[in-house]
Amino acid sequence: MQPVSDDSFFVVIEGIDGAGKTSIARALNNILRQTLGENVLLTEEPHNASLMGTEIRSALRRERELSPVELAQAFALNRSNHLKTLIDCHLQKEQAVVICDRYLLSSLVYQTRDDITLEDVYQINRWARMPDLTIVLQVSAHVAYQRMDERSRNARELFENDLPTRLKKYRAGIALLRAKGHNIIEIDGNGEILDVFDSVVEAVKRNKPEWLRLQPPLLME
Repeated sequence: MQPVSDDSFFVVIEGIDGAGKTSIARALNNILRQTLGENVLLTEEPHNASLMGTEIRSALRRERELSPVELAQAFALNRSNHLKTLIDCHLQKEQAVVICDRYLLSSLVYQTRDDITLEDVYQINRWARMPDLTIVLQVSAHVAYQRMDERSRNARELFENDLPTRLKKYRAGIALLRAKGHNIIEIDGNGEILDVFDSVVEAVKRNKPEWLRLQPPLLME
């Protein structure tokens, strides 16, 4: 695990499918780029361009079958390569920011099974860089399903069903990571997206390094 640097800021946005993670991550990227420009990197996991990315996406679309253990290991390989080739390289710059849509918490939630515990998945990923801040958008299963139905009428991906179980796993995963020293802020994501984004910006302001300046958000694109 690499030490957190005062010269960089690594932020992760998490939540169940339909929580609004991608919209919030993009909006945060937009306002940070107003002051930092190319020093801000927006990325996501699984990362398609990294090792095993294509195979994972295929499995999520149910086009390729991977066992639970294989999927957990594939995500870990993808994360390792993602860190090595993109995230860590970017954070070596002075006053650099990385915003990642999903990260370690998602692995704890989505790769655990009866025979693969939270601790098992954590140990597979124990070397992963610790984010400076993880923001978890908490929404009800009802709201998440509504948003997914509005977003797409196509068949849901592998993990887009049984959201109540996912919510329970998120609570357990958050507790485990907090016990490991992770800085996690939970935000109510059930409201209007602009209100949720305002809460996210306030959380970033309270946890950001001194050098990081945020322009007041004007519009969400």
